[in-house]
Amino acid sequence: MVPRMLALLGFANAVAVVALWLHGGGLHDEPLTSLGRLTGLLGAYLSLVELLVLARGPRTSAWHRWAGHAVLWLLIAHTVLITTGYARSDDSGLLAQARRLIEEFPGVITATAGLAILIGVVIASALRRRLRYETWYFIHLYTYLAIVLAFSHQLATGTEFVGDSVARTYWYALYGVTLAAIVWRYARARPLRVERVVDAGPGVVNIELAGRLRARPGQFFRWRFLTRGRWFEAHPFSLSATPDGHGARITVKGVGDHSRGLRDLRPGTRVLADGPFGGFTRAARRRPRAALIAGGAGITPIRALLEEMPGDLVVVYRAPRAEDVILRDELDALAAARGFSVHYVVGGDRDGLLALVPDIAERDVYVCGPPEMVDAMRARLRAAGVRRIVTERFAL
Repeated sequence: MVPRMLALLGFANAVAVVALWLHGGGLHDEPLTSLGRLTGLLGAYLSLVELLVLARGPRTSAWHRWAGHAVLWLLIAHTVLITTGYARSDDSGLLAQARRLIEEFPGVITATAGLAILIGVVIASALRRRLRYETWYFIHLYTYLAIVLAFSHQLATGTEFVGDSVARTYWYALYGVTLAAIVWRYARARPLRVERVVDAGPGVVNIELAGRLRARPGQFFRWRFLTRGRWFEAHPFSLSATPDGHGARITVKGVGDHSRGLRDLRPGTRVLADGPFGGFTRAARRRPRAALIAGGAGITPIRALLEEMPGDLVVVYRAPRAEDVILRDELDALAAARGFSVHYVVGGDRDGLLALVPDIAERDVYVCGPPEMVDAMRARLRAAGVRRIVTERFAL
């Protein structure tokens, strides 16, 4: 219900943006210039919506990627349409008009810099798997700078700010609410401390944390370990054990400098937990039977889900190599205590995973693993007739 209400609120505000554009004489200018102003306003609005959604906690990275690309294309369209419209009105060339806009209109140079930053962020997202997480994370922080630069342009030359007090008040409110949501997100970070670090297999550690933490099994937090060299980085890890209000546990596989270094954390180290995020949780309206399919380190949120899920369960866990299987002892103990079955698949073809659950079409299915694996399994499950599929793209 809440996501639906927020979606309706977002749509209503988009309508308000268009209405204020019309109220400000949006259709009275040169057509390309008018359309350019509208695309700029919608691009600015969608960028604020994306920040608000991220501050609340994204349920899926697919929407984040779509919104990011939509913002970029709207702002590119704004730049091209405005430049072309002014060039037609002044009977000048595009390059000459672009130079005139940059040199004579306040805020255009900062908006141009902001657009260049957004292009860089989108390129970095496309190259995500080739970049270190730390590099990708810091590049994404520049999104905030890009939005500030764009706002300075909107404030200096935007028709809605210069000549329409109602629109000016409305846009100030939008930016103010977004800023408040971002500040609240960081202010609400839960303080915890490392209680102990336990070896959980080759290159894998369980980090047990003490402190109050509320979340649903399957969700994740962005963890900031307040030690030298790590305090400025926030990394996402799912809970691998259900929090009881007084602590939590994450399971980390060392695949990068940061994750490998967490093995050396000392008890008492302070931690800030930003979240909870994610929709990889037990479905409210669920069937009595479920299948949980994990790939690699994607078993960690499924391990937490298994603590609270009732009914007839089947777990299928695929790992590239035998040494990549983690938490096996805990999974076997839970299976024996709760009476469900666990199938371990080392290597092999993904197509064979569904054959291990002959009645898959009659179950709710939860899938967590690398993006390629999740996307492929979703397609196969749909083809097999599965109605409810809950997924989490677990990119390391």
